Amino acid sequence: MNSSTHKDLRFLVESHLAFIYEDIDVDSLATRLMQLMGINNSCLKPGIHENSWNQSDVLMITYGDSIYSENQEPLETLYTFMGERLKGVINGIHILPFFPYSSDDGFSVIDYTQVNDSLGDWSYIEKIGSEYNLMSDLVVNHCSSRSRWFDNFKQRKDPGKDYFIDIDPNTDLSQVVRPRTSPLLREVETLDGKRSVWCTFSHDQVDLNFSNPEVLCEMVTIIKLYLDRGVRTFRLDAVAFLWKELGTASINHPKTHEFVRLFRTLIEHHSPDAIIITETNIPNHENLSYFGNANEAHAVYNFSLPPLLIHALITGDSTHLKKWLMSMPPAQMGTFYLNFIASHDGVGLRPVEGLLSETEIDEMVNTMQGFGARVSWRATEGGRSKPYEINVTLFDALEGTVKGPDKWQVERFICAHAIMLSLEGVPAIYIHSLLATNNYSDGVELTNSNRTINRYKWAYDDISQKLDDGYSHHARVFERMKNLIAIRIKQPAFHPNATQFTLHLGDQLFGFWRQSPRRDQSIFCIHNITDKEISIPLSSINLISLDKWVDLVSEKEFTNLHEDLVLQPYGFVWLSNRV
Repeated sequence: MNSSTHKDLRFLVESHLAFIYEDIDVDSLATRLMQLMGINNSCLKPGIHENSWNQSDVLMITYGDSIYSENQEPLETLYTFMGERLKGVINGIHILPFFPYSSDDGFSVIDYTQVNDSLGDWSYIEKIGSEYNLMSDLVVNHCSSRSRWFDNFKQRKDPGKDYFIDIDPNTDLSQVVRPRTSPLLREVETLDGKRSVWCTFSHDQVDLNFSNPEVLCEMVTIIKLYLDRGVRTFRLDAVAFLWKELGTASINHPKTHEFVRLFRTLIEHHSPDAIIITETNIPNHENLSYFGNANEAHAVYNFSLPPLLIHALITGDSTHLKKWLMSMPPAQMGTFYLNFIASHDGVGLRPVEGLLSETEIDEMVNTMQGFGARVSWRATEGGRSKPYEINVTLFDALEGTVKGPDKWQVERFICAHAIMLSLEGVPAIYIHSLLATNNYSDGVELTNSNRTINRYKWAYDDISQKLDDGYSHHARVFERMKNLIAIRIKQPAFHPNATQFTLHLGDQLFGFWRQSPRRDQSIFCIHNITDKEISIPLSSINLISLDKWVDLVSEKEFTNLHEDLVLQPYGFVWLSNRV
């Protein structure tokens, strides 16, 4: 750790603010922000290339009520489930927005300072945070139209009167990048007459106006509250849209990047072990920009991985997946990739723009629809609509291939997770992947929201019964997933920043080599992504003959390096020279 003096901290904060704001007193604003965070000259911050993570870090993504029981608050049920089923296997938990909300299953926040009383209260959050690395959403871009701030906006009083972006509806907004097809502006009645407010995502999610420093102060107060309640990982939701400037795309603005740097400076001086993850569901090169020079986000979501991996598994061709992996720069020390292949949202398609052709994307969309998926769309220039995301559970997305459903669903699903768990980065597993949940199509009809398809709520007794029944696909997947995680977290070569090189073993295989930071372990991760048995000579993998090689998954030893490696459909090996 490096001691950071008050003067150094003030200089950093003032530098961030001077870049963002013009014609304001950055000195007084810096003082105020530091006071709100409770940071002073005794604070410590980590060195820029230090990290506090290793191969034992695995996150589970869940809603606070993804599992519920009749006689407990949902957050207590979640805590119980983790303790009974996943203790010692998963050490981190991302609880999706657990605040009072009006829509979007939590991402339209009414009150950032309260726990939704249908889930529990802060005591449950603190209890979970005391035993697990707790990740929380910081919904920075927008809040609910039912929030006190927006009510005050309509009443033309503070706090809230100037918290939103109010512009002339005749303004040319054609350059603005949209993730949705809904109109960008919402007309509202206020005490001063009709006004038009900016709504990037929906008319219930009104964008906050960060050009007003008071909005920044409100958000910093919220950050401090979350830190005090045990949150150590902040997911900056939809942060790419934070700063708007007329005449621009209003996405990935330089001032947005400066806000990320400012949040990081404030957070890490308060809690050196706290980290920021940016959620930017955008093309790959834009997503990577949020690393900055190891001075912005500690981690970025690996958004291109889910669609590319699904594409490889349903086509039996790893060409695009390999090409992408080779193009990915290693994360600098002090940063990491957050790997996921399923989430509460859908399979985003913007991150494969330029990686897959429109024909290939259409083929994937059509295949997924054959497995019960829904498709969400976004508006493009000229009024055209393009697929924005595929809404489907990952288990059903891998029901078959482009040829249709087959008998390899479970094997294909496990293979997908074996790849994710062994790639450079920290894995994050959606609870419905752990539980092998099927499409919740009835829910889509009830809510008229495509994303509901992957947001089923399990009764605790029901899922317990299925997990205790060794014959259900839920139980088979859950046990195999736990076994893979248990193996992963013991391997130094699976450190999030361990060396990684792509292997060239043909398009029907997807393989890479990992080496531990101390170079005392190598693991060759080789996966058959087809529905056919494949054999390759072990000699083609360049294993060092003096080492003893063992498949960590099957525990099979390979003593004759002149034999063939035989992989069953969707079979894989983690060949290690250290056990």
